[in-house]
Amino acid sequence: MPPLSGLLLSWALLLGGCRAAGGRLSFQLRGPPEREVSPAFLSITLDSHLVTDPRYITFLGNTKLRTLARGLSPGFLRFGGTKSDFLIFNPNKWPTVEEEIFQDSLAQEDVCGFQSTPSDIMEHLRTLWPFQEMVILREQYRKKYKNTTITQSTVDILYNFAQCSDFHLIFGLNALLRKGNQWDSSNAQLLLDYTSSQNYSMSWELGNEPNSFRMKSGIYIDGFQLGQDFIQLRHLLNSYSIYRNAKLYGPDVGRPRKNTQKLLRSFLKSGGKVIDAVTWHFYYLNGRTATREDFLSPDVLDTFITAVKEVLQIVDATVPGKKVWLGETASAYGGGAPQLSDTYISGFMWLDKLGLSARLGIDVVLRQAFFGAGSYHLVDADFEPLPDYWLSLLYKQLVGTKVLNVNLTGEDPRKLRVYLHCTNDLHPKYRDGDITLFALNLYNSTKHLQLPSSFSNKQVDEYLLLPYGKENILSKSIQLNGHVLKMLDDETLPNLTEKPLSPGSSLGLPAFSYGFYVIKNAKMMACI
Repeated sequence: MPPLSGLLLSWALLLGGCRAAGGRLSFQLRGPPEREVSPAFLSITLDSHLVTDPRYITFLGNTKLRTLARGLSPGFLRFGGTKSDFLIFNPNKWPTVEEEIFQDSLAQEDVCGFQSTPSDIMEHLRTLWPFQEMVILREQYRKKYKNTTITQSTVDILYNFAQCSDFHLIFGLNALLRKGNQWDSSNAQLLLDYTSSQNYSMSWELGNEPNSFRMKSGIYIDGFQLGQDFIQLRHLLNSYSIYRNAKLYGPDVGRPRKNTQKLLRSFLKSGGKVIDAVTWHFYYLNGRTATREDFLSPDVLDTFITAVKEVLQIVDATVPGKKVWLGETASAYGGGAPQLSDTYISGFMWLDKLGLSARLGIDVVLRQAFFGAGSYHLVDADFEPLPDYWLSLLYKQLVGTKVLNVNLTGEDPRKLRVYLHCTNDLHPKYRDGDITLFALNLYNSTKHLQLPSSFSNKQVDEYLLLPYGKENILSKSIQLNGHVLKMLDDETLPNLTEKPLSPGSSLGLPAFSYGFYVIKNAKMMACI
């Protein structure tokens, strides 16, 4: 009898109608899964630019925003980004009027049951937000950053949002505060004094994209010194009983080009032992020059594969066995590509990145950003969820942590991209052994996937996501199985309802679309 790992099941995919020949999927039927990712695999970020003017942190008191965040929990909430290296904590500074009102509501109500930020204040801030967004984006484009002071209230609001949304907060500390060549930890100590006094359980980072420090601030820090700075931070954390076992992540380098690879390698040799996961960032494109064609290009999507392999190779050679996280990522840098990053078409990059990350060995993916300036956010300035939010919500509900090995032959696997996981075992409708297939069709024609005869008696639930509206794939509205997705009210998300397919039915993916298929009662051994 052949070993379990050698027992493969082939799925014939009849692509393009009734042709006998077509794509063929093969995956491991028995034995362990190919790999397993963190239960917090899909996580989110809040960009530290949100506190460029601390009044706007009170957006996090919005009931609708909190409801949307809870939909993507559990997970990590990273508060970081370029601005984190220009934040100064001042425990003696008075909060803004808006923060103070928010604080009063915290004191009067249950910590997660307080009233939303008063509507008149919220509306006033929303009218001002487009101007604030211009300030933030102008600062990013010019790469000239000013220091911003944050208060105890800023930290309280951020922590409360994370806790009440069932996220674990990761706070990015300022690495550009220096004494000579070494990191000056005195301001971080003031922050830790406060957060420990409040019994805030948090994880930590130090610095954001150190490969570009010189461009942003005129300060150059090499990888060895950055590693020593992390060791210094680890010692500081160990001096607080609450943070003795706190997690530390880094170094949050940018895309791994030549100089960045050198910095990462040097950092890991110097300080790699004190971090709990290696973090790096990836964006496919420049948001100011990206095109519609870029978002549908297999060549662009495949650049992520090369980047992941380069990072994993460096990690394996320096700190083998260390977890690797995608610490910040979206479609395009510079705030995203307007009318692209915030529309249905962005889902191709996002879903493919999730599939590739899990398959290649990334443990956690942190999406930039849940809410904030630019156009790569999941929720817009009117607190309305965008297509990538609904895609993320569906992914969280259907896709489990166990990754199954899938191969597609007979059709271009770069244009019909298919991934397979065990189904999320927390989903109430599904059971151990069920599997979730998700696919992206980059062809300008419908493709039909036909399960083999051995699965002809299995029930398949379809979750097909299509754009809604005359803008087609550039729409900011999305439909699931023909029903437009929208919140029922500020505290209620819609049910994500499946479309049961008759046993033996083909799985149809229209041109330029993506969707999920749950094969029920599949009895996949790796998932039991």
